[in-house]
Amino acid sequence: MENNVRLALSLGYLSARAGTIVELDALDDMAPREIVIITTGSQGEPMSALTRMARSDHRKVSIVPGDTVIISASAVPGNERMISSTINRLFKQGAEVKYENFSGFHVSGHASQEELKLMLNVVKPTYFVPVHGEYRHLVKHARLARELGMAADHVLMPELGDVVELSPDGAQITERVTAGHLLVDGLSVGTVGNVVLRDRRMLAEDGIVMVVAVTDRGREMVVGGPEVVSRGFVYLKQSEDFIEEIRKVAAAVAARHEEEGSLDVQALKDGLRHSVSSYIYERTGTRPMVIPVTVDV
Repeated sequence: MENNVRLALSLGYLSARAGTIVELDALDDMAPREIVIITTGSQGEPMSALTRMARSDHRKVSIVPGDTVIISASAVPGNERMISSTINRLFKQGAEVKYENFSGFHVSGHASQEELKLMLNVVKPTYFVPVHGEYRHLVKHARLARELGMAADHVLMPELGDVVELSPDGAQITERVTAGHLLVDGLSVGTVGNVVLRDRRMLAEDGIVMVVAVTDRGREMVVGGPEVVSRGFVYLKQSEDFIEEIRKVAAAVAARHEEEGSLDVQALKDGLRHSVSSYIYERTGTRPMVIPVTVDV
């Protein structure tokens, strides 16, 4: 922000009388009504100055009741939650916040259509690759270049992972590479797949239920259990009756497999998983991860 202000002053885009722009250290000697602070943080960036002020975490600036904060920018898609959090914190500090459509203030950080046309006419690129913004913005920017006379095959629209190859013969999209979010999990990077992530989501949302049965394959029978153990699903001490009902469902499955005359352990596990999952969903509307475990003796 300081560099931008200095640059704007030197180029004549910003004018200010001598002594108007001061260092932060000088604010303690000034009356609050004499102070306007231009700061970063309109998108709720965690380490921005405005966000730190809202959290009472800024070393030199504190928000006090009676302050007015003007956020003269629209929310970038995806930043809405961070911006809302910052605004709420500012209100909690006692500030009056002017923001979004309610404020009457807005300054765009992006060029208008006519300014984009001017840039294309001044630069006259041989190839054009629109960047920044959502896909719909890129399409309209590319359309603008074609309307100004650029050949359609000289306007490239690469997507995430596309490789744009530049050579003396021109520019073209040649191949795709793996791209996107990369999960850092402990000391490993990118090794956790979609199945593991799905299981973690399920565990986080509905918990886990384990059904443990002791089997004797020699006698083709279940000799112990089934017992039910739960984590993150229900509190066992307060749900003993419900856990007992689940155990009875599992016991019925085990008895049915014993009656068939030959104990197929994998079929027993599948039956336990299906029956217990179905019963829990009917009773609670949730789908915890059900893991059947057999211990052979």
